[in-house]
Amino acid sequence: MSDPKRPHDDASRGTSLSRRAFFRGAGVVAAGSLVGEAAHAAAHASSLEPVRIEGSVELELEINGARQKVTVEPRTTLLNTLRNHCSPPLTGTKSVCERGSCGACTVHLDGKPVYSCMTLAVDAVGRKVTTIEGLATQGELTELQSAFCAHDGSMCGFCTPGFVMSISACLERNPAASLEEIQRSCSGNLCRCGTYPQVFEAALAAGRAMRAKGGK
Repeated sequence: MSDPKRPHDDASRGTSLSRRAFFRGAGVVAAGSLVGEAAHAAAHASSLEPVRIEGSVELELEINGARQKVTVEPRTTLLNTLRNHCSPPLTGTKSVCERGSCGACTVHLDGKPVYSCMTLAVDAVGRKVTTIEGLATQGELTELQSAFCAHDGSMCGFCTPGFVMSISACLERNPAASLEEIQRSCSGNLCRCGTYPQVFEAALAAGRAMRAKGGK
């Protein structure tokens, strides 16, 4: 005698099969839809022409407080622009590794240190660029530049502009920066002559001089 609470086997089997068939069919439809969309997207993508940026563009940059118009290719780095396309050429920004590993090309972009060899000139439009030439005002060296001279903070000189730019940004934020903060600020700068002790002495001395002048 069959259990009245349990459906008959035939009915149960029929219901189960129809349910499986339903979900199997729904899956096939969904998969087919995805394949169709992928094929459509691929066909559409293959019909698009690649975008090519050719020739040169004219840019207006604000460098060391002055406007400069330069004509460069869109791929031109800020480093290349400063050294080869500005008038006069701003060669204080050094070209050494050109792959963002030595820091010799460091400049300020809106007050923050960046590798100019890893920055496109077009990305500097509408922003304030400061190079090593722009730190001194009316021929008067900054406290940090003077301290580099007083403490023999440079030897061959290739890395010096980058160190000065990185540490200047640090001291402008905090003239009371500790040795650890100063070291961290220029951790992306390399000195192959090994002048690090003198560099750090110069930075600490500059911080003291800035604090004595009220942080200016």
